[in-house]
Amino acid sequence: MITHRTFLSSLVLALAAAALPAGAQVASYPSKPIALIVPFSAGGGVDATARLVNAKLGELLGQPVVIENVAGAAGTIGTQRVARSAADGYTLLFAVASPLNVAPLVAPSAVRYDTFKDFLPIATVGTAPFVLIGRSGLQATSAGDLIKLARSQPGKLNFGTDGVGTSLHITAEMIKQRAGIDIVHVPYKSGPQVLTDVAGGQLDLAVLPLSLAQPFIKDGKIKAFGVTSLGRAGSAPNIPALAETPELQGLEMDSWLGILAPAATPPAAAAAIAKAIDAAMKDPDVMRKMADIAVKPQVIAGPAFAEYLAKERKLIGTVVSTAGIKAE
Repeated sequence: MITHRTFLSSLVLALAAAALPAGAQVASYPSKPIALIVPFSAGGGVDATARLVNAKLGELLGQPVVIENVAGAAGTIGTQRVARSAADGYTLLFAVASPLNVAPLVAPSAVRYDTFKDFLPIATVGTAPFVLIGRSGLQATSAGDLIKLARSQPGKLNFGTDGVGTSLHITAEMIKQRAGIDIVHVPYKSGPQVLTDVAGGQLDLAVLPLSLAQPFIKDGKIKAFGVTSLGRAGSAPNIPALAETPELQGLEMDSWLGILAPAATPPAAAAAIAKAIDAAMKDPDVMRKMADIAVKPQVIAGPAFAEYLAKERKLIGTVVSTAGIKAE
């Protein structure tokens, strides 16, 4: 989850490329198709983004990049598969925070890999905001109004997410902690179920991906109190950022999407992949299609990506500890 403004370090990519002999990236890697493991089911938001990226990456790398969906256990099964794969650049992980920086904290006994020892962060491809929504009949029209309402009746309002210890749950708990409010978590099995119940009035509030909730917001079926990005989302400029509310000033909790490889992947392969990701995210067609699903192209490469993951783990750890979240 992106929690501060980050930008691609062109220096990182330039140094990585300069370290290789001329033509080495093209001549030696890749020489066969690359498997891109998506640790979630086909058709979801993570899968949709991966499918916008893989074809362009294959074109740039000169070999097919084939998506394999290996779903289960909140993304940890597919993630573990990549951690145990050969470190040759031909098996990559298309990841988000859940299996790498959330699951190890909320369900440590179910995780069989070390995020910081078993993976080499290559680069992010983009960020996507979450949005705080509410049922249409809720007596609040802004995030500030909602905070006042919640404070006036602690424990009376509820919120839904796609389960205990998920990225959406962590984000909602951060909002609660920053705002100093007491609202009750109702875990569901999926985001679409949560959205249906908010629209139907069975739930007061929810934190969901903007891409999922946006059609219901446009149709007036639910209220949108704010996105979790520091600024307003380009795909929904009329929805304020929660950070615009004084009680939530500085709040930023976007979801990142990125590519990692097994830890000992050769530098030449990692540099070639990073270079292709950078070029793919600048492609106008890719940028347009990503905007359609509320994903903002954004590349954080190599050591900068690794540093970001470490900072994110610390932030999530604080939220988890304060809220006492355990998914086991």
